[in-house]
Amino acid sequence: MSSAEETPELRGRLAAWWLALPPNVRGALWLLLSATCFTAMAVLAKFLGDRLHSLQLAFFRMFIALLVIVPFLVRGGVASIKTHYPFLQLLRGIVGSTAMMCGFYALVHLPLADALAYNFTKALFVVPLAYFILSEPAGPRRIGAVVIGFFGVLVMLRPTVEIDPAALVALGGALCVAMATIFVKLVAKDAPVTLMFYTGVVGTAVAGIPASFVWVTPTWEELGLLVLMGTFAAGAHNCFIRGYREGDASAIVPFDYSRLVFAAIAGFLIFGDVPDWLTIVGAAIIVATTLYIARREAVEARARRAEAVPED
Repeated sequence: MSSAEETPELRGRLAAWWLALPPNVRGALWLLLSATCFTAMAVLAKFLGDRLHSLQLAFFRMFIALLVIVPFLVRGGVASIKTHYPFLQLLRGIVGSTAMMCGFYALVHLPLADALAYNFTKALFVVPLAYFILSEPAGPRRIGAVVIGFFGVLVMLRPTVEIDPAALVALGGALCVAMATIFVKLVAKDAPVTLMFYTGVVGTAVAGIPASFVWVTPTWEELGLLVLMGTFAAGAHNCFIRGYREGDASAIVPFDYSRLVFAAIAGFLIFGDVPDWLTIVGAAIIVATTLYIARREAVEARARRAEAVPED
């Protein structure tokens, strides 16, 4: 049998093996792959941040994300960029790009594990924002989890000593991510590619303005690494979506936190970052509370779907 004949047969076997796996296993594997891609992106960002400003990194991240969706825009035509909410899409793009700029600043100026731990606090911000903006109910259990989670943030911030400004920027970025999540619900009538288009266009423009003031022309090697960084970021996002599409959220959500483990390992092996006990305790509290909130949301979502099913 020739190699040309073996390739389709091998693909068929791999596809059959993949489809034979339980959906939750497939979802977990997608999330692990997402965590791997995200860690690779974070490592490249921190490495490039030694010479290039974090604002430049955010600009390239947004620009490359925009290039990735061009084929989908061409396929969808003008309908892909039509929106029911032009003002909200503009506002969402500004908030999203701000979150991106804060996130890259944190990656460059904080240990990788710390930056990731602060990023996970976005779930803590979503609860009060959803209550005040979307009028979504927040029971005592969820409120208690948020309070405990922010206690974990205080442990990591060490308020009795000088607080690292980069940590505050990271928290600001997490708040912006939470706000962008709320905006996604407010523009629910728009197609996903429409959301990606406005995020890319507005985000590239917004990030490009401050980046122009601190611009350092990248070398060809750095340019290649920037493209690779953006590719890993797009891959992480794609795998994340596929993971939650395949598996049940309550079953696979713990695997999303593998990003924190991978980042800690990469930070130690590549950059020599060793987290102290306060960082470990604070991060553990944040992860535990956000994991609890995610599980509660998954349980309530299943309950709402069950109530929506008409009885025979």
